[in-house]
Amino acid sequence: MKKILALILALTLLITGCAPVSSGKAKEKETRTITDSSKRKVEIPENVQTIVCLGVGALRFTTYMDSLELVVGTEQNELEKTLSKPYNYINNEYLNTLPVIGDNGEAYEEEIITAAPDVIITSNTGDFADTLQEKLAIPVVTIPLVDNMFDSTCLETISLLGDVFQKKERAHELTTYIQDLKADLTLRTATLMDEDKPTAYVGGVSFKGLHGFEGTEAGYSPLTAIGARNIADDTGQSGPFNMDLEEILKRDPEIIFVDHNGLALMTEDYEKNPDYYQSLSAFKNGQVYSQISFRFSAVNIELALADAYYAGTVMFPQLFTDIDPAVKADEIFETFLGTPLYDEFAANDVAFGPITLEK
Repeated sequence: MKKILALILALTLLITGCAPVSSGKAKEKETRTITDSSKRKVEIPENVQTIVCLGVGALRFTTYMDSLELVVGTEQNELEKTLSKPYNYINNEYLNTLPVIGDNGEAYEEEIITAAPDVIITSNTGDFADTLQEKLAIPVVTIPLVDNMFDSTCLETISLLGDVFQKKERAHELTTYIQDLKADLTLRTATLMDEDKPTAYVGGVSFKGLHGFEGTEAGYSPLTAIGARNIADDTGQSGPFNMDLEEILKRDPEIIFVDHNGLALMTEDYEKNPDYYQSLSAFKNGQVYSQISFRFSAVNIELALADAYYAGTVMFPQLFTDIDPAVKADEIFETFLGTPLYDEFAANDVAFGPITLEK
C-alpha cells in the first residue's frame, strides 16, 4: 500500500513539476479608449488589425485612409462594381473575396461574429452602435455622415479613423491636402466682385433618385468652392431640390452644368421640348458643360474636388489657366485612392467637356 501511495505521489510531483506556474488571470489584451462621432467612449484594442464597415461612408473613408487591408468583411451593396463609387470600382475584385457581413447599414450579426473583427466602423446612430456592441461584444465606432467635401465632418472622420487605425500621418496628409485645395479654390476668385461673375445653374442633380433638368442644389459644393453665382442659391432653398423650369428660364443662367446622372433624362426631355432649352442663353451660346456625379450614398470627396476645378476652368478661365482638369483630377484621385482614374471616366463617357442634348 505504501508503495502505491509513493507511486501516486511521485506521479503527482512529476505532473505538477512539468506544468507552467500559474500567475493568476491570463494577461488581458491591451486596449485604449477613443471618443467616436456620437460622443461615445469606446474601448478598442491598442493595435486594431481587423475591421468591418457598415453604412454610408464607412468603407469609403477607410479606403481614403489607405486601410483597406484591415477590412475582413463587406456589405452586399459593395459587391457590384460601379464607377459612381471610385473606391469600390478600383477595389471591387478584393471586396468580392470577402464574406458578406451586412447590407447598406444593416448588420448580419452571425456573419460579423464569424469574421471576428477587432472593431466595427459604422455611420449608423449611436443607439445602433450601443445595441450592436452589446449583442456582439465587439467595439463599435461611429463616424458622421459626410455630405460636403469641405464639411467639418469630413475632417472629423479622417482624424477619428487616423486615431482608430493609428495612421495619424495619413490623416494629416489628407487633411492638409483638402485644406490646401480649399484655400487654392477660394483665393483664385476672392478678388472678383459678384457683378463680374457669370451666373450658373446645375441640372440633373440626383437626390432620392434620378432627376432631369429641374433637379438642382442650393449650396452645390463645387460651385460654392469657387465662389460662383449659382442661381439656386437665391431661391430660399437649401440642399437638393426641384427648381421650377419657368423660374430657371426667367433667371436665364449664363453657364449651365449637367450632372451626368441626369443626362439621360434631360436628353429625353429635350426631344419632347427642344424650344424650352433653346430659349436658354447657355444652350443658344454653347455654354453647357458636364459635371461628374459626385454624390452616391453621400459624397465622394475626390469627385467633388475634381468637379470644382473643372467648373473653375469653365467659369473663370483666366484664373485657372494653369489647370488641366484631367491632370488635376488624376492628382486628386491618386491622393485619395492611390491611382489615377480619369481615363476610366472618359472611357465611360462621363468625363469633363461640353454637353449637347441632341441625339
